[in-house]
Amino acid sequence: MKILAFESSCDETAAAVVEDGRKILSDAIASQAEMHALYGGVVPEIASRKHVEVIAALTERALAEAGCTKDDIDAVAVTYAPGLIGAVLVGLSFAKSLAYAWGVPLIPVHHVRGHIAANYLAFPDLEPPFLALAISGGNTLIADVRDYTDIRVLGATRDDAAGECFDKAARVLGLPYPGGKPMDELAQQSQGGVYPLPHARVTGAELDMSFSGLKTAVVNLAHHAQQVGEPLDRAALARDFTEAVSAELVPRAIRALELTGYHKLAAAGGVAANTIIRAQLQAACDARGCRLYLPPLSLCGDNGAMIGAQGYYEFLAGHTAGMELNAYATRSLDAPAP
Repeated sequence: MKILAFESSCDETAAAVVEDGRKILSDAIASQAEMHALYGGVVPEIASRKHVEVIAALTERALAEAGCTKDDIDAVAVTYAPGLIGAVLVGLSFAKSLAYAWGVPLIPVHHVRGHIAANYLAFPDLEPPFLALAISGGNTLIADVRDYTDIRVLGATRDDAAGECFDKAARVLGLPYPGGKPMDELAQQSQGGVYPLPHARVTGAELDMSFSGLKTAVVNLAHHAQQVGEPLDRAALARDFTEAVSAELVPRAIRALELTGYHKLAAAGGVAANTIIRAQLQAACDARGCRLYLPPLSLCGDNGAMIGAQGYYEFLAGHTAGMELNAYATRSLDAPAP
């Protein structure tokens, strides 16, 4: 089964063709990062307009690279939530029009489910049940993947997502947007241990997380140093910040493995590309005798292939939609299929 899949929830426009949920035939991505870097972050209106400008040509490219025509496509999958509402609507509207014109099923896919499914593309042997740690710019959560479409949230951030905090920290350290890679590179230049940073605990919810205090602490440290004329060890602060984020994520992921009894952990999302977090997840899983699935960097960020992968399993579960399908800025990972 060949699925044409679309992702447009933030600042990447993506179209891909995926076969049987496991094989990437093409994965075309148009990034807007350079444009949004001028503003230090994503400007929603600009993101939506750029999606409109490139999505048709990107679709033609994805089909051509896959060696397919519209007659080879069995279904169309698309991110319907969560994300910047205008951006999501562009991809959703385009996907609906193709599904209607071509007479094929329309498959709605939750963005975070797509991130988790990126692991199916990288690891043919990975099958549920397993634990997923989804860490990106808009979402940070721990999920029990009981089956391909039966996914339950065990813990999540109560405020900011880890990726958002990386971008904000990078900005106050004078690094370009998006901040994940520059922060990673800067952190590698120091062993840290210079700046004490807060660690949050959520009473009564041991797997829940909070990053707002950490983000505020980094901003305040940088601003204070600037105001009083003190030198700021940018590399040390980047390292200490990254270690603090990892300290929120890794122990909770391991605790969730203990609670579920699982021995498989799959990381997902853009923050899963961070060198330090990947290494500490690997060390923690090795110590517990668990298998860690870390997708390649090309599948950590937003892409269409991950939507096609999850779309295949949503289709098998009977989760298709009509032309009334709407877009959502927020929607829980374990919400019923629309």
